[in-house]
Amino acid sequence: MPTTASSNKSPLAANIIAKLQSGNNLAHADYSNQDLYAIALNQANLEQVNFSRSILTNADLVGANLTKANLRHTDLRGANLTGANLTGADLTGAYLSRADLRQANLNNAKLQDTQFKVTIYDHETLFPEGFNYQSSGAVGPGANLNGAYLNTANLRGVNLTGAKMIGAYLSGADLTGAILDNVSFSSANLQKAIMTRASLRNARLGNTELKGVDFRGADLTGAILENLQNIAGADFSLVRGLSEQARSAILSFPAPDLTTWNAYTRCNTKDSLELLH
Repeated sequence: MPTTASSNKSPLAANIIAKLQSGNNLAHADYSNQDLYAIALNQANLEQVNFSRSILTNADLVGANLTKANLRHTDLRGANLTGANLTGADLTGAYLSRADLRQANLNNAKLQDTQFKVTIYDHETLFPEGFNYQSSGAVGPGANLNGAYLNTANLRGVNLTGAKMIGAYLSGADLTGAILDNVSFSSANLQKAIMTRASLRNARLGNTELKGVDFRGADLTGAILENLQNIAGADFSLVRGLSEQARSAILSFPAPDLTTWNAYTRCNTKDSLELLH
């Protein structure tokens, strides 16, 4: 029998716990877009329950049946499972697309046919032994995202250290404050991506498409920017660590490219290069 999480006082959470304690079945229920912080649903039958866009931070889902449960989002972010305990949970066929699994524990969870497209993890996320999470479509340190479609993805503050993003599509993605150190972006499409205050130390940006990128305040120390495909409207205002070689290469582009305004920041590439740390 699931136990109540005392830290969650919402009426909905209390109603859910009451149903469980009365022996009611929650399978197929719709609890989308709800605040269920720290709720205790351990061992509960949550088959095909809809938790999309809900807050399940620090939830106790130990041993829960989440077969084909919906924990995704069709737009920017899925369910927030930060710090959730999913030890031994059955996530067979569950939809975790765009969910946040940072600091979550999935030890011994069943992950057959689980959907992890753009699911966010970090160094503290625990996956079952032997599960190849880095090639699952999830986003985090060391992820293999070569050729991935991440257009308009919300990746603010995400740690992608050492990820492989060769030929990835990141047009319009929000990477504000993201950690992108040692990431390989070779031949990636970064048109209109937002990389404000992102750390791109030693990142490889060869052959990338940088039209309209917002690099304001980013750290480009050691970053390689070679054979860039397009820089029209890219804003480098207040970037740190941009090498003189890279700056010269950018300034070698035709004048129309250098004087194109960034539609969002209202600054052109040439002028932005005069505003470096």
